[in-house]
Amino acid sequence: MLVALTLVLTTFVSMTQTVNAISHRAPHESEADSKAIRPFQVHIPEAELTDLRRRILATRWPDKETVSDQTQGTQLATMKNLAHYWANDYDWRKFEAKLNALPMFVTTIDGEDIHFIHVRSKHEDAMPILIMHGWPGSIVEKLKIIDPLTNPTAYGGKASDAFDVVIPSMPGFGFSGKPTTTGWGPDRIARAYGELMNRLGYKKYVAQGGDWGAIIAEVMGVQQPSGLIGIHTNLPFVVPSEIEKAIQAGKGCPPDLTGEEKRACEQLDFFYKHVGYALMMGTRPQTLTGLADSPIGMAAFMLDHDAKSLEMITKAFNGQPEGLSRDAVLDNITLYWLTNTPISSARLYWENKYPFFGTYGVKLPVAVSVFPDEVYEAPKSWTQKAYPNLIYYNKLDKGGHFAAWEQPMLFVDELRNGLRPLR
Repeated sequence: MLVALTLVLTTFVSMTQTVNAISHRAPHESEADSKAIRPFQVHIPEAELTDLRRRILATRWPDKETVSDQTQGTQLATMKNLAHYWANDYDWRKFEAKLNALPMFVTTIDGEDIHFIHVRSKHEDAMPILIMHGWPGSIVEKLKIIDPLTNPTAYGGKASDAFDVVIPSMPGFGFSGKPTTTGWGPDRIARAYGELMNRLGYKKYVAQGGDWGAIIAEVMGVQQPSGLIGIHTNLPFVVPSEIEKAIQAGKGCPPDLTGEEKRACEQLDFFYKHVGYALMMGTRPQTLTGLADSPIGMAAFMLDHDAKSLEMITKAFNGQPEGLSRDAVLDNITLYWLTNTPISSARLYWENKYPFFGTYGVKLPVAVSVFPDEVYEAPKSWTQKAYPNLIYYNKLDKGGHFAAWEQPMLFVDELRNGLRPLR
């Protein structure tokens, strides 16, 4: 398979697919054909970009919120600033060229096309790593960490820090296929990702994730697919079941917690009270049809994920960038729009049967990085109980839910340090 992949890479330019022509397995294809790894590039027709600008400019705006803060959601001024920049200054072609400069591929697994970026390091003995995104993220939030991971000597690291990087788009997201039947929950995605890494010829690898990617990493840690030797997470699932149940029932936090545990519990309590987007997607995803019709409506919904992220993105569109630029935010949002995936991605919430923060029972080695502006800061006491084979735990002083996107070099250092014991 490695030889075959090398041949594929040499014909990357001449044998490309486009986002508008992803081929699916035909009935007459052989089993070998169905496992083929096909080169992929993105070429959005200009007519679609023209239509996007037309829709942005034709937005029917709501009334201004009746409060002076974000307690009613994404603010009108933020969305008007975003709309003006999106329609007049944002350049999708610049981002499209950045994507097409990367080695991208598609392969069919379990009947569904899986799109992925695959960058091999020039350094020998590089550790293969599967890096998984979540919602409302995508492969976009991982792009900044690819070169530092694969080319560490250019970024203050050692050759022994090198990784081979694989970043897939989840089914229903981005350039992957959109499931037309039920059943594509985290467990099935985890199995597909295990098959992907084996198909790429990796006999030993690690998995990393945040948000949904963290859930899938945990599930893979339980499934233990062939070759997986450990995971790294920046959203650990360590909350004791009795605490999660108490919060969900509106009973608040127990009185017998340490200071660190009490803070985490209060953060989770706040999050559960402001997680309306997840409740809607988890119960009635198809009702969100308006997200597929209005780019501004979709953008407003995507921005309101968590309070800290919304605050950071609001600053970017108010001319005070802090962690993310306007272009970075719009690269991600535009990807959702052009692939028409707001509903297909939302269905993952409906499919999910796993807890959002409770423990999974992972026995493999686990490395944990805790960022201060995550939806909650996992206490070390809970983390040690949740992961009997905890090999690394570190709390950082900046970074949030989209850590790889916001603080790429800090994130890269966490992967280097956290996974070094597994080399």
